[in-house]
Amino acid sequence: MSEPLNFEKEVLRRRTFAIISHPDAGKTTLTEKLIWHGGVIREAGEVKGKSGTKAATSDWMTLEQQRGISITSSVLQFDYRGLRVNLLDTPGHKDFSEDTYRTLVAADSAVMLIDVAKGVEERTKKLYEVCRYRHIPIFTFINKCDREGKAPLELIDEVEKTLQMNCYPITWPVGLGGQFTGLYHRIKKELMVYHGKYIGDEPVEIIPLSGIDDPKLESLVRPEVLAQAKEEIELIDGTLGDFSIEKFLAGELSPLTFGSAKQNFGIDTFLDIFCDYAPPPGERKTKNAVVKPLDRTFTGFVFKIQANMDRRHRDRIAFIRICSGQFERGMKVNHMRLGRELRLSFSSQFVAQERETVDVAYAGDIVGVGDTGHFQIGDSITTGKHVEFEDIPKFTPELFARVTVSDAMKRQKLQKALKHLSEEGAIQLFIDPAVGHQDPVLGVVGELQFEVLLFRLEDEYGLEGARIARLPLTVARWPRTADGKPVTHLAGHSILYRDHNEQPVLLLEKEWDLNWVKKENPGVEFFTSIQAARNAKPE
Repeated sequence: MSEPLNFEKEVLRRRTFAIISHPDAGKTTLTEKLIWHGGVIREAGEVKGKSGTKAATSDWMTLEQQRGISITSSVLQFDYRGLRVNLLDTPGHKDFSEDTYRTLVAADSAVMLIDVAKGVEERTKKLYEVCRYRHIPIFTFINKCDREGKAPLELIDEVEKTLQMNCYPITWPVGLGGQFTGLYHRIKKELMVYHGKYIGDEPVEIIPLSGIDDPKLESLVRPEVLAQAKEEIELIDGTLGDFSIEKFLAGELSPLTFGSAKQNFGIDTFLDIFCDYAPPPGERKTKNAVVKPLDRTFTGFVFKIQANMDRRHRDRIAFIRICSGQFERGMKVNHMRLGRELRLSFSSQFVAQERETVDVAYAGDIVGVGDTGHFQIGDSITTGKHVEFEDIPKFTPELFARVTVSDAMKRQKLQKALKHLSEEGAIQLFIDPAVGHQDPVLGVVGELQFEVLLFRLEDEYGLEGARIARLPLTVARWPRTADGKPVTHLAGHSILYRDHNEQPVLLLEKEWDLNWVKKENPGVEFFTSIQAARNAKPE
């Protein structure tokens, strides 16, 4: 493999982040405006995908465009201020939490998007908890300032009390909704004047100031709006000290800014703040060591698999977060789980459906590689002898069903489709050994996943008329002995299913049944996931 002279420079200019929010906070709109500022797209259009409007650039699946929600995680890349930015747009809907959690594992920082009218919502809280657990630095963007909403001080107080994280406002809104006049930049001492939509290339009017008391503001801002903004900003200035990059990197302090993603106002300011503070690729823990991004040995892990991004070729893409070293198209790597060497011949980076062949990539980058069935989520690869990154969390399914098709000739095609989708992590499959793969049980986290499943079976696999038959199951547990070995037989319970790794799984209707099985099998431990079982006890 060739050694570029600028290897260290290339690694250190990478910035990889995810956007987290509650549904309808404007996440997909923000994503589209960010890549517009990054020069990836020429037109920033409407994102809801309704009749007569343009669909979101980052939402490639047809159902996402129809419903105006993100179902899968999009991986987008653009350059800004000399940095190579990898943006991971995650699903906001709670039924797709698992995909979001996997994506956060691949990020070095996150942007928490908050609706100015709704404040900190339930999904935001849960996703923030994941970031805090992983010590991910967080930026905060308060969106929709062109609409009526909560007072800025109330929002900051809500963030700090709800999430136990301090905020450092870098910009401050002068008015909200119909009185929204612009953003005051506390550090640069300037006013960015709001005139409405900023979709084209016209620059935002920026007025240099001596401070919030500058007389120039009296002719620009309504007296009552200016008086309130002065009071708020003076309180903030008198309370906060200097920004601490150390506290930010530790996940204790969040740089906060305001704006309107839909009107493309304040987005460039956020990007500048991001470039000033976002960390480059950091160290990654393995199960027995630490990988540093500037290590020359290539390492990476699979955090996402997506089938049928190109319908014509029935392709399957494994998304790899590069943790160290340099990637080159066609390189040979050691696949840790399979214990064999693979060649990464087909590699791409994406903006929605658009893809470009990637010849070289570096630590911090996300690369999609063509997969013929060798990869699973969580797989580790390296050009070295051994590396095994920490397991990626897998959620315990709460809803169960079987899928049927009326045409017996299509049952084999259905089995193949379900296998593909389970390998993506979209569903979990459980096999009854007595029946085999002909009639698997499906497990999902949320109801919408069943709707998406039926849509994709018809849209991507031509399986019209597939039906969901719900099962009265609610509990899935992986049984293990005290020394960590899989349990294949349980007293008082005859059926143990198998997951996609052929590990035994207990499926039950309710918690009461689980308690009874535990009582009958006192030497057995029951785990909520195979990862939890493996991490608790060595096999």
